Amino acid sequence: MTGKTVLITGATSGIGAHTARLLLDRGHRVAVTGRDKSRLRAFLDETGHPDRLLGVIADAADWPATQAAVTRTVEHFGALHAAVANAGFVSSDYQHTAGATLGDGDPELWPPMVLTNVLGPALLARAALPHLEATGGRLVLVGSVAGLKNSPANLSSATKWAVTGLAENLRMYATTRGIGVTLVNPGMIDTPFWPGDSAPSFAMPPHHVAESICFALDQPAGVDLNTLTIRPIGQPV
Repeated sequence: MTGKTVLITGATSGIGAHTARLLLDRGHRVAVTGRDKSRLRAFLDETGHPDRLLGVIADAADWPATQAAVTRTVEHFGALHAAVANAGFVSSDYQHTAGATLGDGDPELWPPMVLTNVLGPALLARAALPHLEATGGRLVLVGSVAGLKNSPANLSSATKWAVTGLAENLRMYATTRGIGVTLVNPGMIDTPFWPGDSAPSFAMPPHHVAESICFALDQPAGVDLNTLTIRPIGQPV
């Protein structure tokens, strides 16, 4: 893949930000979305490449915002060759309380997580698929090992199981239209996700997952790489 346009949701930090930087380093055009204007501006200023990097304020769980982000990307760069549904998060009760579950978590905190993690990728697909069909492009969904392995009463894991199902449902639809669909399932990553912001010693840095996303985007025409699971050595689950 050379000189293509890629839209990445939730890309001001973590996996999305690393993916954007890798793509820019390899000569591509990148549009990134984020909900926080100051964080998005800081990312754009830090990353550089103003001629090939576009930032758009958008909530991944909001349909008009997602649709507008895709439209603006196409208008700005002329086409869309790939879209990466990266936006997602874990509600604060799961993030900061080890072992929080459906039995003792805070239901008031769950709706934004479910909407972002489940509705978000579906909205991006709806907005991007017509443009990806025009370019023979690829849709990448960032899932999780938590969407392959069950965890007791874990709603966050359940949202990632939904992404696993969505990816295959989309593949069945998209493959007849010349579009590739890839699900990337990261294992434990060294991010502020962990309770007390202390990741396991073997957790892998986000840029390794970014490399996997770029590998999927680099597949030649006619090749549909459907699932990539990437764990750090030392993760037994």
